[in-house]
Amino acid sequence: MTLRARPGRSDGAKPGDGELDAPPSISKEGGRPHRLAQFPKGNVADRLLLVSLRLRLPEQNWFGPFTRLHPHVLIETLSIGEVSSNTSVTDIWISGHPPGAWGKEIAAFRDVVSVDPLAEVGDGTLYRVTMENPPIIALYRRLQLPLPLPIRMQGGFVRWEVVAREREFNEVLEYARRFTLEPQVVSIRRRPLQDHLPLLSPPQQTLLNQAMDAGYFAVPRGITLTALARKLSRSKSGISESMALIEKKLLESALEPRGLFSRSPPPGGDP
Repeated sequence: MTLRARPGRSDGAKPGDGELDAPPSISKEGGRPHRLAQFPKGNVADRLLLVSLRLRLPEQNWFGPFTRLHPHVLIETLSIGEVSSNTSVTDIWISGHPPGAWGKEIAAFRDVVSVDPLAEVGDGTLYRVTMENPPIIALYRRLQLPLPLPIRMQGGFVRWEVVAREREFNEVLEYARRFTLEPQVVSIRRRPLQDHLPLLSPPQQTLLNQAMDAGYFAVPRGITLTALARKLSRSKSGISESMALIEKKLLESALEPRGLFSRSPPPGGDP
C-alpha cells in the first residue's frame, strides 16, 4: 500500500600512503572524533582521499528529525534512483516492528512524496520512499562523485564516506559547514591514484578516465553504455566487454591483501 504525503509540501598532515595522523584540529584522542576546523593543505593533486565523516543530519530533510525522535532506530539507504532533477526514489531499510510501522509517520514529512512498505527484512522493514532530493545530491552529481551507499543513519547523525580528490573533498566539506552539519573526521587516508590502476593497460586506463569524465560511474549514471559507446565512436559490445574487464581487475585489486584499502605498516612500527 502506498502512503501519500499530506498536501502543502514546501519546496593533514603529511602526504603518504595509509591512514594519516590527524592534525591538531582533528584530534581523535580517546577514539572520539572532534569537530574539523581545517583540512590539511598539500600538493596532492595526484592522490585520492578516502575520508570517513560523521555529519549531523539537517532538519530540512526527514532523516534528521525522524532519527532524533527515534534515536534507537537504525536507517540504511540502500539505493537512490532519479525520478526528476528534484526528486528521487530511495530504497531504505529501517529497524523496528511491526512490519511497516514507520510508513505513516514518514509520509507526514513535507519533503516526502510517498512511502511503500515493501517487505519485512531481518529486524526491520524495507521501504521505497519517493522524496525531494537533499542539496548534497545535486553537489555529488555536479562533482560526479559516487554516493557512499549504503548510507547509515542513527540518532540524528550519519556516517558519510567520501572518495575524492582534495578539491572535490573540500567542496563537500564546505557544503557540510555551510549547512551546519558539524563535520567530524573519523578517519583519513590518502592513496596515489595509480595505486587503484595497477593491473590496467594504458588503453584501459584511458577508457576508465573517459567513462568517469562522462559520468558513467555517477549515481545515478550520467550516461548510458550505449551513449558512452556512441560518444567514443566504439561499438556497444566492445565497450561493454572492455568495461567488464576493467571492473573485474579493479575488484581483484581491491580484494588483494595489499590492494585498494590496505596500508603499509610504518617503518619500525606495528602494522
